[in-house]
Amino acid sequence: MDITILSQSEWLQLALFFTVLFACVKPLGSFMACVYEGKLHFMLPVLGWLERGFYKVSGVKADEEMGWKSYAGHMIIFSTISTLVLFALLRFQDMLPFNPAGMAKATPDLAFNTAVSFITNTNWQSYGGEATMSYFSQMVGLTLQNFLSAAAGMAVLVALIRGFVRKNSQTIGNFWVDLTRGTLYILLPLSLLLAVALVSQGVVQTFQPYIQAELLQPLKAADGTDLTTQTIAVGPAASQIAIKQLGTNGGGFFNVNSAHPFENPTPLSNFLEVLSILLIPAALCFTFGKMVGDTRQGWTILIAMTVILAPLMLFCAVQEQAGNPHFAALNIDQSASASQSGGNMEGKETRFGIINSVIWASSTTAASNGSVNSMHDSYTPLGGLVPMVLMQFGEVIFGGVGSG
Repeated sequence: MDITILSQSEWLQLALFFTVLFACVKPLGSFMACVYEGKLHFMLPVLGWLERGFYKVSGVKADEEMGWKSYAGHMIIFSTISTLVLFALLRFQDMLPFNPAGMAKATPDLAFNTAVSFITNTNWQSYGGEATMSYFSQMVGLTLQNFLSAAAGMAVLVALIRGFVRKNSQTIGNFWVDLTRGTLYILLPLSLLLAVALVSQGVVQTFQPYIQAELLQPLKAADGTDLTTQTIAVGPAASQIAIKQLGTNGGGFFNVNSAHPFENPTPLSNFLEVLSILLIPAALCFTFGKMVGDTRQGWTILIAMTVILAPLMLFCAVQEQAGNPHFAALNIDQSASASQSGGNMEGKETRFGIINSVIWASSTTAASNGSVNSMHDSYTPLGGLVPMVLMQFGEVIFGGVGSG
């Protein structure tokens, strides 16, 4: 493996990604430990009233803990109800508000597939979001489940940690309390900050109808009629993208996910989105160490996962930057220069280049996130092997929130 093929800029971007990621681990990990242990933290004065209000309205007794069977039972009941509600919402989306494009209701198989996918944090999509889902379905259905499925995964993790710590106790916490605190104090504030940052970069966030743009040159349709306009899909995308990344959900607002310029327009938006994929999984390692009383254990887990991820990411970058040998045989210049990025740019966005595509491809498959900013089937055989290997490690090397 010839690592000298990577430019100084590519090395700097790799270093920057891991430096910022590791710098966030301790503060975020410590904060999450405080949240789940019920200790004082800086968000309590801001949102504590909302947590208490939820318990009062729902009848949850925050001081009553559950055994593992009760905890698991409540999680299963919650997930089952969530699945049925989302299924019904998709089946009746044509009758619900915020549907300016007049989207038809989802077919039974698509509605069930999507509901199960989003409730389980899989977020596998067999549809094009801008051509299938209404704004209401995207916001109230899919975005909501992006929060709740991630919060449920994190709740299960902290319950498992308590099981390690409480050797002589019959309880492992309260599922509803863990779910509420994970959503309210962790996922919601982080998503709000990220969504605002993404909007500043040009990610769309609007309730306006799809835009009809006039074509500079009319086109001929298959039936011979003139096409003079193009429909440009917009919508409340930034709010969904923020939690799809932070919650390792991956289900995009648009069909091509974060390769779409309305989901991911700039290098900065790309950096923030890909960083968000591993942010909570990495920080949860420190949370684990903090809650078991030995932060060295958390750092050890994090380092072990990074020791596997980083070389695989580097290997993928080298393979993609080396380019396609068949092109070399045709005397096509694939070397990096001031005028071109070089390497195998097939399936990749020019605004991100090879290194940012590789960082994303490696991170999304390591975290079972599923979002993309490049097309993995266009990678070279050896470069594409890395995402496939990381898929096999999907819930071990970082993994989804709460499951790594």
